[in-house]
Amino acid sequence: MLLYHLKLTKSDTNSFIGNWNLLMVDELKSNNFYLSVENVTFNEYEAYPILADDRFTGTWCANFQKENDIIAFVDFKTGLNFKGKLLPNKIELMILFGKHLITQIDLKKSTTDWEIGGFTTSNKSSELQLTEMESLILKDSLPSTHSVLISKKAKLIYENYFDGYNSQIPHDMRSASKSISSAIVGLAKDKKLFKNVDQSIFDFLPAKYQIIKDSLKGTIDIKSLLTMSSGLDAIDYGLNANPKSAATEDNYQRTEDWTETIINSSMINSPNTKANYGTANPYLLGVAMDSVISEPLILFMDKNLFQQLEISNYIIQTDITARPYFGGGMYLTPRDMMKFGELYLNKGKLNGKQILSEEWINDSFKNYRVLENTVDKNGYGYLWWQHNYEFNGTSINSIEARGAGGQYIFVLPELEMVVVITSGNYRNGKTQQPELILQNYILPYLVN
Repeated sequence: MLLYHLKLTKSDTNSFIGNWNLLMVDELKSNNFYLSVENVTFNEYEAYPILADDRFTGTWCANFQKENDIIAFVDFKTGLNFKGKLLPNKIELMILFGKHLITQIDLKKSTTDWEIGGFTTSNKSSELQLTEMESLILKDSLPSTHSVLISKKAKLIYENYFDGYNSQIPHDMRSASKSISSAIVGLAKDKKLFKNVDQSIFDFLPAKYQIIKDSLKGTIDIKSLLTMSSGLDAIDYGLNANPKSAATEDNYQRTEDWTETIINSSMINSPNTKANYGTANPYLLGVAMDSVISEPLILFMDKNLFQQLEISNYIIQTDITARPYFGGGMYLTPRDMMKFGELYLNKGKLNGKQILSEEWINDSFKNYRVLENTVDKNGYGYLWWQHNYEFNGTSINSIEARGAGGQYIFVLPELEMVVVITSGNYRNGKTQQPELILQNYILPYLVN
């Protein structure tokens, strides 16, 4: 489920008014609506609504029901309900929020290819000229690049959007928001809501999970979860991955109790010895922080991070218990992603105000160990990636928030810069394309 943050203003009648942008975009560039009906048997089916405006990240539908000629299903991401009537030549489909009808559509069998996406954005001039990069993006040689932003010393020197995106659209950060999860842990520690990162995860778990604790699992601490070093068999992909493990993200999300599934899984290493990328680690951090924060976790995040950064246009994905999901899936605008990167570049300060302790920033940016399941053997901090870029014999160190599909926040301390790139390369093997863009089409202009 998605939690939409709304900015409300008080009206003259003492009521509060705000805009809830359910589809995330400022306005639809196409009103075309499609329904993909799949895996149909006599009384079973799956149905997935698809908007021609593909800047909306899509639905996550389930609870498919059919009784005679009536079908119904729900989208867990937005909370929309769909109810349809099957007729000989069409489907009469109603879209509802709760019991309130939003619209009704008559759908007929497609006879032509669906027209999806293909939108353009008018480029604007920036202080930094990156014409080669822009040309390649527009020719689709650097496909599905949605935004590129660059700041130096907190000044925005380059900003451009592509494929119809703009500065007002929150973008799915995927796992890049793990770095935001790390910041929430840091804020809780700064406020002394827990003692230190050496505390066992079992110090934070309810009694019903304590029976799973043993001498090895009891040493899984907050630090090991921050550094992907819990030792659990929870490797999501790449080298050493075990796709049959219940603790991989694809598998634990299918179970009724994610926490039990994860901590019940096998150990493959001692904690804090070897790092392998697995989303189960930050998920457990979310469980831990929820246990020590007295107010709803989402309100703690808003008050202590997002409000401090003057971020109001955001969306947070939840886990199965409606708790903010520390494994990923937050939506921020690229400009707000930039603010977050600048917070870390500036040692936890924004506009002279210390929001996150410098100690936490320094600890977050340390290279604790390499991610052994990655080909590049990247160094890893507190849910921050590390990578070095070579250009003309100069090595540029980058600390990075990374998300599937090509969502990146590059923090470049040596250059006093932050680079944000968002993308839509979820299924074409180009999820690391932003690294290529930075190395070949941005750094040469920055270094020289």
